[in-house]
Amino acid sequence: MIFADAPLARRVEGAEAAIARGTSGQPGTAVLEVDGGCAIFSGAESPLTQAVGIGLNGPVSEAKVAEIERFFRVRGARPRFEVCPMADPDFIAILGHRGYRPAEFNNVLVKRLAGTEIALTPRARRSVSGEAELWSHTVGCGFFEHAELTDDEMEIGRAIARMPGAVCFLAATETGHIAAAAALAIYGGLAMLFADSTVAGFRRAGLHRELIAARLNEAIALGCEMASASTLPGSGSQRNFERLGFQVIYTRVTMCGEK
Repeated sequence: MIFADAPLARRVEGAEAAIARGTSGQPGTAVLEVDGGCAIFSGAESPLTQAVGIGLNGPVSEAKVAEIERFFRVRGARPRFEVCPMADPDFIAILGHRGYRPAEFNNVLVKRLAGTEIALTPRARRSVSGEAELWSHTVGCGFFEHAELTDDEMEIGRAIARMPGAVCFLAATETGHIAAAAALAIYGGLAMLFADSTVAGFRRAGLHRELIAARLNEAIALGCEMASASTLPGSGSQRNFERLGFQVIYTRVTMCGEK
């Protein structure tokens, strides 16, 4: 059994912040470092624009929250914080006093990899050179649930695909149609499984479970001792992770302010 505590939360949220940093670096993006966490701007309406890992390495002052707000607002973005329940209580109180409201919840899951057997994944594989656009389009189609993606929608997948250290995976139906995608990044023995997306019409066919297993195979081969992922509470994605031995350790909340 894995016990959810502050050191584990710092490890997982620190890896989430590293993923967020990795999606920046292109023209128009920006990063603000904040006591082990960070705020990322990737576009005023981009879901990658957020503050991650704040409040887990000591107190966060109201002045620091105001600085993060300015970072977002001067770029035309609404301030958004991904808040771990083990963050500094005063930080959470400051957000409440400044009018923030919860917008979304995500369950954070982990799995120890000791004893995990390598699984066969005939429909899932690592993407290869030249497939970045295919991978980005597949992620976008599953996320936005339409096939005619705008350039801004495609850019979300592209930002992940070009992340330093990111390993992208694709899954295909028995007829060879690419219908699901996901990514993996490793930080200090912790395998982060993220960007899971299955195109509508191809769900409930086991493609997501194979993508999870394929990334666990990769993580084991690279010597990782733990894996983590986050999902919408009670979702099919959460059930797939739980079927493969993951357990929920806490629920992260997205807190949004005004523009």
